[in-house]
Amino acid sequence: MDVNPIAQRRQILYWRLLTSMFGFSEQGANFEKMSAEIVSELGLPSLILDPKIGIDDLLQRYPELEQDLTQPIVPEPSEEGPEDQENSEGETNLSSDKTLRRAIAFSKLLLNAFGPNTQTSVITAQQYAQWLQDSRYLEKALGGLPGGLQSPQLGAGTGAGAGAGAGAGAGAGAGAGAGAGTGAGASLGTGQGFGVSEKQVLAALKALEGELVDRMALREVLKDDQLAAQLSPSMPLVEQLLRDKANLSGNSLKNAKRLMRQYVDELAEVLRLQVAQTPSGKVDRSVPPKRVFRNLDLDRTIWKNLTNWNPEERQLYVDRLYYRHAAKKKTPTRMIVVVDQSGSMVDAMVQCTILASIFAGLPNVDVHLLAFDTRVLDLTAWVSDPFEVLLRTELGGGTYIYQALVEAAQKILEPNKTALVLISDFYEGGSDQVLFDYIKSLKESGVHFIPVGAVTSSGYFSVNQWFRDRLKELGTPILTGSPKKLIRELKTIIVN
Repeated sequence: MDVNPIAQRRQILYWRLLTSMFGFSEQGANFEKMSAEIVSELGLPSLILDPKIGIDDLLQRYPELEQDLTQPIVPEPSEEGPEDQENSEGETNLSSDKTLRRAIAFSKLLLNAFGPNTQTSVITAQQYAQWLQDSRYLEKALGGLPGGLQSPQLGAGTGAGAGAGAGAGAGAGAGAGAGAGTGAGASLGTGQGFGVSEKQVLAALKALEGELVDRMALREVLKDDQLAAQLSPSMPLVEQLLRDKANLSGNSLKNAKRLMRQYVDELAEVLRLQVAQTPSGKVDRSVPPKRVFRNLDLDRTIWKNLTNWNPEERQLYVDRLYYRHAAKKKTPTRMIVVVDQSGSMVDAMVQCTILASIFAGLPNVDVHLLAFDTRVLDLTAWVSDPFEVLLRTELGGGTYIYQALVEAAQKILEPNKTALVLISDFYEGGSDQVLFDYIKSLKESGVHFIPVGAVTSSGYFSVNQWFRDRLKELGTPILTGSPKKLIRELKTIIVN
């Protein structure tokens, strides 16, 4: 039985990926040598096999690699198939080169995201910054948005990344502890694709990032302005800073605040854009249109005055102007945001705190913000500044949701003009049934109750299944996933 030489070379590249991923340098020496020969045959720089050099640095030296390292990994129908044998020799060689270049590029992305650089006992600020940059290249190659991995196509079994399963599994094993081992076996066969879902890849990257931050000796890094300047703010970093802020002082605290402020500001810009792009309220036709030029309905004006057209003078005489209705229904709304500040909720807490500040800046919206664990903090005075809100939170502790809702209810003046947003994993420290009955009574009073389980960049989250089922039956399913869902829900209430 003849062995396809393209498949052979590609398997060499992926076996080399596996041995490098798990640190089997002695066993992998032959694979390293053979991979170097393949790279040389293709005319690629040998540095593409080095997991220590960052993608940005590699592209600066060899800009011709940009297409290989930035294009999404997609299957090619002709890859190694019978049709290759029918093509001319030149066409077959072109297809072979492209297939192998893609395998080499994908191996590079996986090694930088999950390989040796992530496995040292101590992580430097420079290592962490490079990892953040490199992981975004991997996300893009897998068809997702940098920092998001939101693409629904990811993990759909495309024949692209024979190494993806191995890479994700290896990365999880080495750094995240959440391996996706099913992918490796499926990967190595021709055209089999990889059996790693979006959720598994995302979970591996997110867990690994948390471990990198834990191993970074963050307090020491923050003391040095130069080292701290190398840090790129991210959610795991912000979470670690929030947990450790009581132990920071002087220069360390100054740098920590700068990083948190940078992350909050960057995220606020994204969320503010989403709020602006979400459709707003219906036009209020009970209000006469304002007679200003910007509201002039030119098409209707011309149409309605066509009977006044003078063909001899070739002029249209207008005896009446028509204007568009532009006024929106504006009902004053009170928004009460109740945020679980236990450690597991930090991502949702950060995003929803920022959202609360954005909505607080809208006209006719009165926003109140409460944070809770076993006690309740009223943070309404700082709602316009999410950074200050985060500084005043204390992560950790249990969760008494019922107590928080009771205090929130004291702020309800007109139930039908109140939106009550509860952000929690719904693991109640007291009685689940008592809490559910109270939520039901709030809803029956006319309050727009919006339960939120996860408003995060990833959307993956543990929510109490008992409450998930009961609230769905009540007609108020728990929102999870992108902040856009919550934004749409809130704007619907505010503008109608």
